[in-house]
Amino acid sequence: MTYASSVFGHVRPDILYDLQIVQNKFCRRAADASWYIKNCILHRSRTPTISKYMKDASERFFDIANRHPNPLLVSALSYEPPPPHHFCRRPRSVLLDPPDDLTVEVEKLLDVNKMAIQ
Repeated sequence: MTYASSVFGHVRPDILYDLQIVQNKFCRRAADASWYIKNCILHRSRTPTISKYMKDASERFFDIANRHPNPLLVSALSYEPPPPHHFCRRPRSVLLDPPDDLTVEVEKLLDVNKMAIQ
């Protein structure tokens, strides 16, 4: 699923939700977790959600491309994102989207764990 994550940046949010369901099922099976274990607990152990992974991958790609010595590649990165009501989502727009509820909960749990460790 992560191999084609750059393609997933252009799909509707409900399709991303369906992919997140598939990832949750895989995580649940891999961890041998019961049905009552929350999904945010499953994602707490270094397994980012689909939307978080896509945003991280997009940030890495644009950072690397921005530092590339080819000026044509660097100039291709500078564009204005389409308005929010526009039907086409470009990869840079994925970075501007607000995180989904599951990603927010996982990040909160990670912050709490970091505070507990310190």
